Amino acid sequence: MTVVPPREAPRATGRRRPSALASWALAAPFALLLLGTVLVPIGYALYLSLFTERLSGLGFDGPRDVFVWLENYATVLTDAAFHEGVGNVARYALIHVPLMLGGALLLALLLDAAMVRLRQVWLLSVFLPYAVPGVIGGLIWAYLYSPNIGPLNDLLPWDPLGSGGIMPSIVTIATWQWLGYNVIIFWTALRTVPRDVLEAARVDGAGPIRTALSIKVPAIRPTVFVALVFTVIGSLQLFTEPLVLRTFTGSVTSTWTPSLYVYESAFISNDYGRAAAASILLALACALLSALVMRLSARRSR
Repeated sequence: MTVVPPREAPRATGRRRPSALASWALAAPFALLLLGTVLVPIGYALYLSLFTERLSGLGFDGPRDVFVWLENYATVLTDAAFHEGVGNVARYALIHVPLMLGGALLLALLLDAAMVRLRQVWLLSVFLPYAVPGVIGGLIWAYLYSPNIGPLNDLLPWDPLGSGGIMPSIVTIATWQWLGYNVIIFWTALRTVPRDVLEAARVDGAGPIRTALSIKVPAIRPTVFVALVFTVIGSLQLFTEPLVLRTFTGSVTSTWTPSLYVYESAFISNDYGRAAAASILLALACALLSALVMRLSARRSR
């Protein structure tokens, strides 16, 4: 009878699993940034939103902070100016989001299909407006819209700085500035689509349009949803374009968007409690819309 010797236990190879201390050390920079730039400002805004400044007695002692619970939130939610700003942003998003994402996707598909010559020149030309600071871009377009100075006031069938034309004017500025950014994102995603799949589709007789609709666009659907989330959040935070145009026209009020409403409350009316409450409500709206879009994205990806 042969006795089989027991196997020796595997020796340690010298590798050690990273300790918990090393994991915390790697995560510490992100945690500190998250704490300092996100959590602390949100907590301070929540604190401010529960207080308001009121004069005591005859007012000789100056204003003092008074705890008012949710009164600032009720003031914002019942303010007609805030409602008007939300309506303006909603109309802006309904025009801007499909226009910009659709245009960016179309340009990216054309560039990927090599249907244009001098591709790098086209990429640089569409991306260049994104490199221009928002205030500078707004001033350039404001002068283009200005009567007796800019050419667009005579070419357009409507007054670009009038009450009826201010919305298309702001949509044009924002689309001009952010279109190239999304073109680069979509074009980069399209470059990851397997070339052998595209070649097989071409061999099967699929044309460029059928290939784009049936293969390329479904392949980059997650990227499109991420761009949609960022665009929706950016639309809710619309601030720079109306702020710049407000100095050129009376069609844009100081509370034309929720972000302008926050700015007016904090730095013109000095009502920090109302400004903080409006900021919290705007942040909640961004979070809810982002969660909704991501949920739809996850459902379509299954």
